[in-house]
Amino acid sequence: MSAVADVLPDDGDLTLSVQDRRELVEWTIACAERMLPLFLQERPDDARPREALDAARAFLRGELSIDEVREKAFACHAAAREADDPSALAAARVCGQAAAVAHMAGHARQVPRYTAKAFPGDRSRRDEELAWQRMNVPARFDHYVYDGD
Repeated sequence: MSAVADVLPDDGDLTLSVQDRRELVEWTIACAERMLPLFLQERPDDARPREALDAARAFLRGELSIDEVREKAFACHAAAREADDPSALAAARVCGQAAAVAHMAGHARQVPRYTAKAFPGDRSRRDEELAWQRMNVPARFDHYVYDGD
């Protein structure tokens, strides 16, 4: 692990360094990929959440600017507003927040929040998904994501 990776993020810093945001984006994409099927069940032909995640991956590879990723995140949130099903809406929000971490790390804190909303009638599934997220968040970001508010 590099010396930079050993430095804990400042919980009050919503932006964080580009390197920290890249690490968080990897985690938020993994979380969002697990949620995306909930959106696609309602709106299988709406590519905006997938495009937001693809843009976030392109940011990781250095192929897209933060502004370009933000545009895809905004479009993803528009898709969420058009969803009728609460699970689909929340899943699209997770995807939009995941991509938005490229711009501002604080968006990572919204991933668990919207995940919880995606399972209004299924506490077991909600708890399972939230546990997976918590188990897979990079350890040095656990406090930042879950206790940083």
